[in-house]
Parts: sequence; structure tokens; C-alpha cells
Amino acid sequence: MNADTDVTAYALDLEVLAELGVKRVNAVSWDTDRARGYDRFAELAAFTAGYGIGTMAEIVPVLLVNDLAAGLDLVRHVGRPDFTLLIDTLHVVRAGSGAADLAALDPKVVGYIQLCDGPLVATRPDYGGEVTYHRLVPGDGGLPLPALMAALPKDVMVGLEIPMAEKAEAGIGPYERMRPCVAAARKLLAEVEAQA
Repeated sequence: MNADTDVTAYALDLEVLAELGVKRVNAVSWDTDRARGYDRFAELAAFTAGYGIGTMAEIVPVLLVNDLAAGLDLVRHVGRPDFTLLIDTLHVVRAGSGAADLAALDPKVVGYIQLCDGPLVATRPDYGGEVTYHRLVPGDGGLPLPALMAALPKDVMVGLEIPMAEKAEAGIGPYERMRPCVAAARKLLAEVEAQA
């Protein structure tokens, strides 16, 4: 969302999503005014709820909700049980949080988990370009994934967000790119569950 986003402009999208049975949508904000941006999230959450859909805010270090503390402030500001946070392992670690911070969360504020790996610090000058096109298979980067996943609620859906532009451009097909990601994620989650 931006400073001038009209949340009612999403009405047709939300109608389709509701018809498909979607339970949650994710949102980010490029607004630079925290108060205005937080109010816009509240407007979106109320509007989206009218379609029976919850709303999540994703923590991204270079956007309005730039760390876990900001995310928790936003959850309090919106004040709705159907408004939660999307925890992306790469973004959360790069925003300065670790397993202890995640373990301290009220499990109700975590709506979805995006699993991926990458270097601990950004390796490219364009953060958005890096995270949009260049991520790593779980276990191939520097993130403390076992500790992070052990700290997060076990009843929250985990998805993979692992774009690999270089492999796609090299002609490696989607199944060949996806297969090692799924295998690594399953292995990681099984190991975390076994140690619980």
C-alpha cells in the first residue's frame, strides 16, 4: 500500500478470493508516515474482514513495518483478532530478530510463515531486488533456520518463498528448482519436530 491507497479498490479482488475460499491476504506498505500507514492497515483489515478474510502484515526491513517491534505495534494499533503478522525467515533475521524474539511472541499474532534461506546480511545494493529474485534453499544459507522454526508456533501454515532467478534464466525448470526446496523444507521441519 501507498500513502494514497484506497482499500475499497480491492473489492473485486477480495470477492474472487472469498469465492476461492482464501482465508488470509498479506499486505505491505511503502508509506513513510507511520501513523498514516498504520491507519491504512486498519482500514484494509476492516474492509477485508467484510469478505470473511483476515489480513496479515509482512515485516520487511526496508518498508514501513520494518522490524518485529513495529509489527507488534501495528497489531496493537489495528486491534483485531483477524489481523496477524507474516513471518518471513529472511526478513525477520535481517531486521534484527532471532529465535528468542520469535519464541516470546504470542502465537496468536503469527498468521503465516514464509520459509527460505539466504546470507545473514544483504549481498546486493538493491534489497528489494535481492529478496524478490535471489533466495536460497533452506540449509544453503546462513540463517539459523532450525532455531527459528522451533521457536515459531507449530499450528501455523508454512510456505516456501524461494525465487531463484539465475536458475530460471539458465533454463532450469520450475519442478527442478522446486524439488530441492521442498525436500530441504520437509527435512528441516521433521528435524525440528523430532527435537521438540
